[in-house]
Amino acid sequence: MKRWSAFGVALLVAGFAAFSYTPRASADDGWITLFDGKNLDNFNMIGDANWRIEDGAVVADKGNGFLVTKNTYTDYQIRAEFWIDSDANSGIFIRCTDPGKVTGATAYEVNIWDARPDPSYGTGAIVNVGKVDPMPKSAGKWNVYEITAKGSTFTVTLNGQKTVDGAQDGKFASGRIALQHGLGLKDDKGVESDKGVVKFRKVEIKPL
Repeated sequence: MKRWSAFGVALLVAGFAAFSYTPRASADDGWITLFDGKNLDNFNMIGDANWRIEDGAVVADKGNGFLVTKNTYTDYQIRAEFWIDSDANSGIFIRCTDPGKVTGATAYEVNIWDARPDPSYGTGAIVNVGKVDPMPKSAGKWNVYEITAKGSTFTVTLNGQKTVDGAQDGKFASGRIALQHGLGLKDDKGVESDKGVVKFRKVEIKPL
């Protein structure tokens, strides 16, 4: 009888221990890790960018291509850490409706491009949807993007500074998410440069 009582106590303690443990990305905060610096299991690669993992970040410095999520999302917040060179062209494309061909015509581009000729749609802006003024500089340091897409309303925050506040657009209701390494400015021969390092260190999403 004593043996069964001891066993019952052990079960009770184990039960309390189970309730006290809350795993990541559950009811505690709702954030789900898409990239943690270790693998690209949640993404497909399209294009010819030379993505690889180095020192806990996914890095590209040549080509034009994307890392596209395998899942589709509708309303959410994204939190992403990124680093770029001053001449690099990148961005986070959201609600991508064609996972095999990501463009500004099939998705919303939250831009990362300090050298964009028209800075109103440069870093911190949503191209052709939400302008930024003044455009913040992001090159040469780690930055944190926080992007909210809820219905037809979009908000962007860069390093704690709101750069797009409640922009409205209803073209795309859901889709994939894509991380970009793009071509930069054209040289005197009209050739777009692929110089410039782009890194993403941590990417999380929180469905709304």
